[in-house]
Amino acid sequence: MEPSTASPAFSVALTVLAVLLALTGFGIYTAFGPPSKQLTDPFDDHED
Repeated sequence: MEPSTASPAFSVALTVLAVLLALTGFGIYTAFGPPSKQLTDPFDDHED
């Protein structure tokens, strides 16, 4: 096996980027996808 040339900082940055993209994708799916039908507007729920 040849030694790894990637530095640990690059691996950490890639991991953080992957987690950030996953959370962004999940947020967009939750806001605009099928689960959005179950969301309620809290301002409409508490009108005075």
